[in-house]
Amino acid sequence: MNRETVFIILFRGIGGKTQLPVKPLREKLTDAGFRHVVTYINSGNAVFGSVLSRDAVVATVAEVCAQEFNFDKPIYALTRSEWDDLIARNPFPDAVDVPKHLHAAVLAAQPAEAVVETLRTFASEGERIAVVDNVAYLHTPGGFGRSRLAEKFDRGIGVPNTARNWNTVLKLAELACEVARG
Repeated sequence: MNRETVFIILFRGIGGKTQLPVKPLREKLTDAGFRHVVTYINSGNAVFGSVLSRDAVVATVAEVCAQEFNFDKPIYALTRSEWDDLIARNPFPDAVDVPKHLHAAVLAAQPAEAVVETLRTFASEGERIAVVDNVAYLHTPGGFGRSRLAEKFDRGIGVPNTARNWNTVLKLAELACEVARG
């Protein structure tokens, strides 16, 4: 018998807006055979268990989202251990204790250094942006809503991203633990 893996599903969008309805998404993923499906906030991020391979999970979720929600953007699937590693490599550990200050932990498809450099031009004193592998992290101590850097990161430059809010990242980790417990 294949061992079940906990997957965290991220839906790529611009400015964190994927427009996937949480409850219908949970129902359709459950109907597709995924176990212990949890969906989180309006981004539609999902956590569930499956015995399928990562490629099969992505293909199935993409098919469900295309047929049911007309969603055709890329979908990422990370295992729980990969997600934990992502959190552990956060370059701004001082921001984790106050999640509102680490406003974006963004999974992007290999963010171009030129985009990151452009974003840095909007940074005010104390604001930082760093990239670790495919994850761009934004630390804005003054608050997301008052930051030009955050505004440009979220909308103005159109950086493709998922799970932009650090609170969302931490919540998805918590949900992954719950799903793993079954």
